[in-house]
Amino acid sequence: MFLLNFTVTFSSHREKVVGTNKVLNKQLKTTLQKLALNPKHPSLHSHKVDTLTYGSRWSSSVTGDIRIIWDYDSENRLIILLLDIGGHSGTHKVYK
Repeated sequence: MFLLNFTVTFSSHREKVVGTNKVLNKQLKTTLQKLALNPKHPSLHSHKVDTLTYGSRWSSSVTGDIRIIWDYDSENRLIILLLDIGGHSGTHKVYK
């Protein structure tokens, strides 16, 4: 099992993207649980992407449009750093 480490940016953008939407919060919680157990779980569709802020990192799906940007901690690969959350496109997009 991996330890999830939330960055300030992730937490801030989470509020903007997910907010108090109960359905999205439930989907995010499920995604984070799967990510902690197995970052390569097929339903997460995890793959490397080029991001606007972080360069080449991992992306996992929350919904059809919402993505989590993350990477392994460079010192301990049992920690996942949650860097950002946003859309595949639109106002809060996280891809180049």
